[in-house]
Amino acid sequence: MKILLVEDEARLSEFIKKGLEENAHHVEVANDGEKGLRMAFDNDYDIIIMDINMPKLNGYDVTKGIRDEKQFTPILMLTAMGTLNDKALGFDAGIDDFLVKPFQFQELLMRINALHRRSSIVKNQIRHNSIKVADLILDLSARTVSRGQKSITLTAKEYALLEYLMVNHNRVVSRVDIAEKVWDSDLDSFSNTIDTYINFLRKKIDHGFPVKLIHTVVGMGYMLKEKD
Repeated sequence: MKILLVEDEARLSEFIKKGLEENAHHVEVANDGEKGLRMAFDNDYDIIIMDINMPKLNGYDVTKGIRDEKQFTPILMLTAMGTLNDKALGFDAGIDDFLVKPFQFQELLMRINALHRRSSIVKNQIRHNSIKVADLILDLSARTVSRGQKSITLTAKEYALLEYLMVNHNRVVSRVDIAEKVWDSDLDSFSNTIDTYINFLRKKIDHGFPVKLIHTVVGMGYMLKEKD
């Protein structure tokens, strides 16, 4: 994998870089947020690992800048700031996973491998014009949805919301994410609307099926995933 590491602490970045390269990954390092954002724009990476507190731009702003340019490279936030609020801010900005320092290096490897695997599956499915999660299938060409043997009729906005959840399956998407990406607006205007449409989808996607796919992650947002 080609990995961008955005970390201003020199000794830690060298430790992570060396460990990842020993596991056959190619690593490029940015020692401040501004440089990290520029490198993310100028290069194609498989994974981005990012700290929060950095010179020039913090990790939240770098992540938001990347997502604002419609770049969906998986981002793992690696930081000593591990409160629920820190995580919520990270997921609101658009990260895919969160690992708190100090950490075990083996866990870092497992997490980036999982992120890359999931990203590769989604990219492959999109190339083939469909996305599948468990027995739920979204056909991107025909704009149809089915689960098991059941065809599901959705409104245009329900379809857009489901597509966003499925492209990001197994990842928490915040209500801010949904407002910006599905409604193309700020959260305040659509606060209650998002909850309403999530409930619409639950009734159509999950009702009558033993395995529920749409989950609420308290304090963070929503996740579409195969297992409870």
